[in-house]
Amino acid sequence: MKKRLLCSLLAAGTVAVFFGCGDDSSTPIAPTLVSSSSVVLNGESSSAIASNPGLSSAVVPGSSTSNPILSSASNPSLSSAVNPAASSSSDGGVQSPASSAVVPGSSAVAPSSSEAAPESSAAVESSSSEPELGPDGFPTLESYGPPPAAYTKNILNNGNNGWNSRYWDACKPHCAWISDGQEGKTDTTTEASYQKGLTTARNCNIHDVEVPTFTVGSGANVYWFGYEGTNNACGNAKEKGVFTCTDMAPIAVNDSLSYAYVAGPGSQTTCGKCFHLQYNGSFKDAGANNAAKETHKALKGKHMVVMTSNIGHDVERGQFDLMVPGGGVGAFDALSVQVNGKNVEWGAGFGGFLTACQGKLGYDNTLEKYQQCVRDMCDAAFGDAGFPNLLRGCHWFADWFMAADNPTYNWEEVECPQYLIDHYMTRINTTKDNNYKWRDDWSTFKQGDVLDTAVCWKDGENPHDPNGKGAGCEK
Repeated sequence: MKKRLLCSLLAAGTVAVFFGCGDDSSTPIAPTLVSSSSVVLNGESSSAIASNPGLSSAVVPGSSTSNPILSSASNPSLSSAVNPAASSSSDGGVQSPASSAVVPGSSAVAPSSSEAAPESSAAVESSSSEPELGPDGFPTLESYGPPPAAYTKNILNNGNNGWNSRYWDACKPHCAWISDGQEGKTDTTTEASYQKGLTTARNCNIHDVEVPTFTVGSGANVYWFGYEGTNNACGNAKEKGVFTCTDMAPIAVNDSLSYAYVAGPGSQTTCGKCFHLQYNGSFKDAGANNAAKETHKALKGKHMVVMTSNIGHDVERGQFDLMVPGGGVGAFDALSVQVNGKNVEWGAGFGGFLTACQGKLGYDNTLEKYQQCVRDMCDAAFGDAGFPNLLRGCHWFADWFMAADNPTYNWEEVECPQYLIDHYMTRINTTKDNNYKWRDDWSTFKQGDVLDTAVCWKDGENPHDPNGKGAGCEK
């Protein structure tokens, strides 16, 4: 069973949630009036490969039509961390009007709840004792215990071949958007489908504090109520929007196994699925006149378990686009907004630091030269940036991943490690319903700040209409 680390929330009512394109339909909200309350939250950020990065749509509960809203620019608020000590689960119903506060931790969640999580790629690790927490509020990597043997078994002859590309654009993750299940995202139309799909991926503000993935829509009024995804920093919101949480950078479990997040192919995977990769010592474009390099040979035999936090429409079957700091900002760049030191060299837009190093060193230099070149670029970009996870993940690429360019592997789908689940699932939008107020600017939201909530009602209980018509919220 998967354990989920949740913060206490005040549910707003049963409302269908949607994002983006397609024919959206909605579910009526529950008939209870929800009063305003404050919730203290802690948050993080995550990046996403999304087409139309700034566009989100809100859905009117009780209506069969969606009301697309182009998110307005938001100022980056400091997201606050969630304190995993206080966690509770919701049955998806509307709670009676009351005020509540949740102390969020940081960009980590401690499994304080034994509630069973959805059955997607189920977690493998379990423990009856409370895990040791790190300074970020998440369980330490060591507290999860030894990884299952399935993650390091030999699969080099299983016939499933693929390769890694790489990127880190720092955008809101594709899997952090609300949806009716299109484009591989979680179906948020019912509480059961929302939980089965592992809710949404976390996202953080510019200061790496976790913030909501969706709130009451920016256009909500006394006659209309729907949900809207928080603004993507890769859209017009820039520093006011939301980013990938930095603790989604790759991490080494030991010398032969690592965990990471990826953009997976829409033809092969959906949000929240996990895959075991074992590297075979070659690379995508290897051939008779283009032999595998020293870097690829050094990676041979190593294993990685990856979790899909983005869906890449340009990613082919078997390919997993590895999220690694310094891997290239790609087509949608929020990283240079979040880390904006003077004269930072980001390397190639597609390929990042290693591609820049290949330009300086050629393509047949030594492993040590490529590793040192990448490390130097990591230090220059992230050394004083105030985001230690980005520096750690960048160094991981040089030291554990052997600075390998587009390496090939064999792969298989596996159950997700609890570590990846905990750092993936939102600790704020733990049910599909909420009444968090819309914010244009998340940059000022700090760890420990209170999340304001709105008074909302279902159709038939509108206090502003003589016949109670129209679901809505107080402004």
